[in-house]
Amino acid sequence: MRKAPLNVVEARDPKGLYKKARRGELKNFTGIDSTYEAPEAPDVHLKTSEMDAEEAADAVIAALRERGMIS
Repeated sequence: MRKAPLNVVEARDPKGLYKKARRGELKNFTGIDSTYEAPEAPDVHLKTSEMDAEEAADAVIAALRERGMIS
């Protein structure tokens, strides 16, 4: 199960790693020739294909505050 569509993930790849994986230059690359294994109980779930970076950062900060890790 993938949380962000592969085309979104590839579009965000500034290092071109997905292109290298598609050419066979990188083996066992998640989403290309290795499956994505979602965590069973994530502490934070960010739907990054539906939120911008600021919203994602706010969600992480909120989760840290809820857990008392930051104030």
